[in-house]
Amino acid sequence: MIEAGTLSRPALRRQLRKARRALGAAQQKRAAERLFRQLVQHPVFRRARDIALYLPNDGEIDPRPLLKSARRRGKRIYLPVLSAWPKTRMRFQHLRHDEKLILNRFRIPEPVIDPARQRKPWTLDLILLPLVGFDEFGGRLGMGGGFYDRALAYRQMRKNWHKPTLLGLAHECQKVDRLPLASWDVKLEAVVTDKRWYG
Repeated sequence: MIEAGTLSRPALRRQLRKARRALGAAQQKRAAERLFRQLVQHPVFRRARDIALYLPNDGEIDPRPLLKSARRRGKRIYLPVLSAWPKTRMRFQHLRHDEKLILNRFRIPEPVIDPARQRKPWTLDLILLPLVGFDEFGGRLGMGGGFYDRALAYRQMRKNWHKPTLLGLAHECQKVDRLPLASWDVKLEAVVTDKRWYG
């Protein structure tokens, strides 16, 4: 586990990204399978009808086995999409079966933007978020763009708003002792790794 207090956020981000990118293909595959086993029978996942998740990039743990299982169970899947620069906002858009994806400016696959298929985050049941680092207290360190924090900022103002459940997904090597959080950082209900649940 990394001691976050000794590093700046950019330095911590670099170190954690390097750690997850260092995992080989076989390790990544095993981690995705273990993550799947941690989540697939959990009530939070089983009860959710509308689920947003991400497609892995830059060594992120892979949630695609969960995506396939969710589809088999008739759940609706949403992916994040980014609106055009310079007023970039992240939205959650329904993913159709066999839909062709395009690469956004960060080279992450996403559906072609269609506002008619987008949903407000508070109408979803579960969002599975990528992260760079996490702690046991719901702290999440993202890539630095603030897209999820802005999309979920409404939660800071609505203390009794319980939708959606926010679960961070990570490799165990991304855990730090305690993250220094900024006022705009949105806390998670839990983080699920290839080894266990935190939170």
